[in-house]
Amino acid sequence: MREVEITSIHQMTPQVKQFELVADDEFDFRPGQHTHLHFEEDDDEVVRPYTAVTRPGTDSITLAIKQYDDGTASVYMHEREPGDTIQIEDLDGNLYLRNTDSDVAFVSTGTGITPMMAMLKQYLREGDGEATFLYGEKAQENVMFRETLDQLESAHENLTVVYSLSEEDWDGKTGHVQEHIEEVVSSPEETDFYVCGVPGMVVDTKEKLADIGVSDERVYSEGWEDDEVSEE
Repeated sequence: MREVEITSIHQMTPQVKQFELVADDEFDFRPGQHTHLHFEEDDDEVVRPYTAVTRPGTDSITLAIKQYDDGTASVYMHEREPGDTIQIEDLDGNLYLRNTDSDVAFVSTGTGITPMMAMLKQYLREGDGEATFLYGEKAQENVMFRETLDQLESAHENLTVVYSLSEEDWDGKTGHVQEHIEEVVSSPEETDFYVCGVPGMVVDTKEKLADIGVSDERVYSEGWEDDEVSEE
């Protein structure tokens, strides 16, 4: 466990704030991995995972956190101010780039985009294949990192960014983002897929990938989503 200071807070979308956290020493992790926030609420310890958007190797990380009205941890974080300190764990987790030589596709919804941004930036520095970034949200006002993604797509010929909105009519793609995989990924059976978002989307995406011939060994997620969906 380490204590970190919140040095800046930025409102990204109506429901999402970005928090810069600074520690006394460098963070060591793989892009895409997450930390756990710890705090006390009514004499109970609350623990929640959040993924770093930034690169390792410095004394700061950035978290993008969406507030839910009934979300204990998200409400707690959205009430913080610059200068506050919080307790977090070292970063770990199952989402990180396995092979920078392979073509990759990142499929996410909501704040599931946070590990994808970290992995995408790593891939664009180190990879030499094709990268496809598929991101789903309800409406345009909820889309995170849009300016950054559009700039990265303009700067990298090997990157294709696809947005899909499920609750707004617009000029782009609509519906669930995973429905567009076959349209935009040229050789899915030869592509590594990284998937993050609400459990139902993750499980559905895995099933769709299996149906189109993508090996299980090429599909990576946090790993807990199947159990979450089976309990519903």
